[in-house]
Amino acid sequence: MPKYFLGIVEHEDAYGPDGPADFDTVMAAHSDFSAAVRAAGASVLGGEALQPVSTATFLRGTRTDAVRPVDNPLPEVTEVFGGYYVIEARDDAQALELARLCPAPYGYVELRPVWEFGDGDSAGSAGASESTGTAAATAAGSAGSASA
Repeated sequence: MPKYFLGIVEHEDAYGPDGPADFDTVMAAHSDFSAAVRAAGASVLGGEALQPVSTATFLRGTRTDAVRPVDNPLPEVTEVFGGYYVIEARDDAQALELARLCPAPYGYVELRPVWEFGDGDSAGSAGASESTGTAAATAAGSAGSASA
């Protein structure tokens, strides 16, 4: 089955001490999401919650430059990757259906097919990038409502 990346992009300060997030409720929604993926005959292959962007190290460089760390290259960004899943789904349509269930109450979900190298084929159909190109926007519109 093809693999898909679900990136959870949210306002990081929603999870801070003054933010509106109820951590236990959000974690329960993620448990429910994993159960829904399995119930649909798909699989969660992996996923993690990420630490705050303040703990990140950003590296810049090219083949001719020394790779160097960069302090806060995107200071105006308010939405950041807070976590991700990698799932296996039957096809693009099922991946989109499942992405709509992924909790992102303070942002959106980005859905992308994963390239699978080795057999000369990529995830999904030849039109995967076209059909899932709008998937992130569609999942974004319903992800927050699915977990609310």
